[in-house]
Amino acid sequence: MTAKTGFFSRVKALNEKQKVLFAIALAERMLPNYLLYAQITEQEDSAKATTILDMLWQSLYTRNLKLNYERMQDQLEELMPNTEAEEFYGVYPATDALMALSTILTAMQQKVDTDLINVSKLSSSTVAAFIEASEQPEVETEEALDDFVFQHPLMAEERAIQGQLLDWVESPEATDTDAIKGLRKELRDEGVSNIGVTLAD
Repeated sequence: MTAKTGFFSRVKALNEKQKVLFAIALAERMLPNYLLYAQITEQEDSAKATTILDMLWQSLYTRNLKLNYERMQDQLEELMPNTEAEEFYGVYPATDALMALSTILTAMQQKVDTDLINVSKLSSSTVAAFIEASEQPEVETEEALDDFVFQHPLMAEERAIQGQLLDWVESPEATDTDAIKGLRKELRDEGVSNIGVTLAD
């Protein structure tokens, strides 16, 4: 539901570093969903998620940076919400955000960059689930529901932003350290998630 088939063909055609950059940028847009959940539920150690994402960004432009994948995965596991124990919807996009980070770590550790496309699909599925939960459209078929979600402004924005990020990752600019740092700052300063979540001061 992210975009046409051509979109995923382009993602698959990226080199390993480009795929990692694309996935990290998407994870940056998903992280506020977890941070708001952590804020509301007064979770301890939630800053570890931001630290892990910062380390992933740093790995893009710091040579010979050693990431302790197992430790970072353990930290994510400790932060992972219990979706069965929580009663409010925010637990689901929060879990998706941490799953995005875990997917990136696993792909980097195992050097299986094809798995990174799943971050794109996960971000879109977060948006789709949020639209269904918040709008609760009265439709009779799965096809009608898919059409409703696909045409929703929030999904249109998700497709547009993923498309813009992919265009940027494919450009020569994406090989420049300062440009990557600039993208990171732009996404962090904007502070708006893929479902429109912003953090309270």
